[in-house]
Amino acid sequence: MNPDELRSHQWYGTDGLRSFSHRARTRQLGYLPEEHLGKPVIAVLNTWSDINPCHVHLRDRAQAVKRGVWQAGGFPLEFPVSTLSETFQKPTPMLYRNLLAMETEELLRSYPVDGAVLLGGCDKTTPALLMGAASADLPTVFVPAGPMLPGHWRNEVLGSGTDMWKYWDDKRAGLIGDCELAELENGLARSPGHCMTMGTASTLTAAAEALGVTMPGASSIPAVDSGHDRMAAASGLRIVELVRQDLKLSKLLTAEAYEDAVATVLALGGSTNAVIHLIAMAGRSGVRLTLDDFDRIARTVPVLANLRPGGQYLMEDFHFAGGLPAFLAQLTDVLHLDRPTVAHDSLREQLAGATVHNPEVIRPRTKPLADEGGVAVLRGNLCPDGAVIKHIAAEPQLLRHTGPAVVFDDYRQMQRTINDPELGITADHVLVLRGSGPRGGPGMPEYGMLPIPDHLLKQGVRDMVRISDARMSGTSYGTCVLHIAPESHVGGPLALVRTGDLITLDVEQRSLHLDVDEEELARRRAAWTPPPTRFGRGYGALYDEQITQADTGCDFAFLARDGEVPDPYVG
Repeated sequence: MNPDELRSHQWYGTDGLRSFSHRARTRQLGYLPEEHLGKPVIAVLNTWSDINPCHVHLRDRAQAVKRGVWQAGGFPLEFPVSTLSETFQKPTPMLYRNLLAMETEELLRSYPVDGAVLLGGCDKTTPALLMGAASADLPTVFVPAGPMLPGHWRNEVLGSGTDMWKYWDDKRAGLIGDCELAELENGLARSPGHCMTMGTASTLTAAAEALGVTMPGASSIPAVDSGHDRMAAASGLRIVELVRQDLKLSKLLTAEAYEDAVATVLALGGSTNAVIHLIAMAGRSGVRLTLDDFDRIARTVPVLANLRPGGQYLMEDFHFAGGLPAFLAQLTDVLHLDRPTVAHDSLREQLAGATVHNPEVIRPRTKPLADEGGVAVLRGNLCPDGAVIKHIAAEPQLLRHTGPAVVFDDYRQMQRTINDPELGITADHVLVLRGSGPRGGPGMPEYGMLPIPDHLLKQGVRDMVRISDARMSGTSYGTCVLHIAPESHVGGPLALVRTGDLITLDVEQRSLHLDVDEEELARRRAAWTPPPTRFGRGYGALYDEQITQADTGCDFAFLARDGEVPDPYVG
């Protein structure tokens, strides 16, 4: 590529007043002409912040990326963008995923940049950055934040969030006390980085690697490993070459790439949240991906990753067992091997020579953790547009179950009343939470792993059938039916369920059914009234007006629709 073919040339390389102004202002920044003129300008989008423990190291990683860009003959510019912290942001960072996607798209479109390196990893940042970048369609490399170190408590290795849920239930059951809980606080999360189980963060960064937008093996490198710094620098080196090749993101994010990402997620036993995010990401790439695609692919791939919460090990174990290249090498019969990645001309070339070093962590096809992918898509009169369940993390005896519903209208009511003895909740009941979907939550919070009542925990019950229009943490476990669509807030069938109604779950048949006759449901529907609008103004009002349902990815309607957006006129 000649310098005058660079996108940034419009800002810097012409003879007009505007170019003169841009060059003068770049001198104001302290740069010499030879440092940037005629060179690929690389945007380094950084989601670092002081209150995001998953990303607290990314300020340093951005420097490594910039080092790589300089060495390759490019000119890096770091952009701070929204930080979405699953740990601290309420009601949920899912409410703001599309805001970061918008910010990413518009920054890349409106500034003089030729390519981008995206730094993220905490649950919503990976899809948000890639959604925005897909819409902007520049050469792009994604740098995953990396998993934190394994947790430790006494003689146990801990997985953050999975063991948080486990030991919190033990505390409620009276099995451990305040002293043990204080020790667990200090041992659960020991370093920067995202959750080191196969939760949503690890699932989505693995999906990014499977899509071909990271350096090989990048998704599992521990955040504090020196290899993570080297990967960041290699990403900086690579993006400059991608700009010179004009390898735009649209050439990578094809229908075949998304099918491979779905197969990867399912074979990893990954988070149910990936269903929503991959559907939204694919939509930004002009690819139609549906719940039926997930269910179809799930029947063709086994679960080979023995990782918590569905298995035994953690991400550091997975990394040293060979990481995603070794894992994908076990699935070559279902992957599209001739598509390009940011690092190689083909996925086939990228996986050549990849070896599994620990077959207990990355199982062979002859010894899978489960015969089918770890997420099932359900249909029925309770979820006409679909629902999902991570059945690999559920108690097997509950995967076919009929029980009476106990209905909670919102999360606060559930918190106040779940332990009320007058509810008479038994292990056979089906706990139902509504008002927690995309609009009702708002933002579809991770409320779906409803707590088991204290009295049942003390009896040794650790799982029940739970149904909601919410999501759940990818680090969690249990027989939790999630993402019921349409949600109750817009009048979906979940809004019509009453305490005492029988509900039948049959995962093998992919069925979720409310055992109430249609005449009675029609009477209830006629009596239902929509809840009042929550937001009178601001971003929340935009969100409420534009958000789509879970089965179509929870994108904004005006962002998901077809249509051209021109590059700005530079002048």
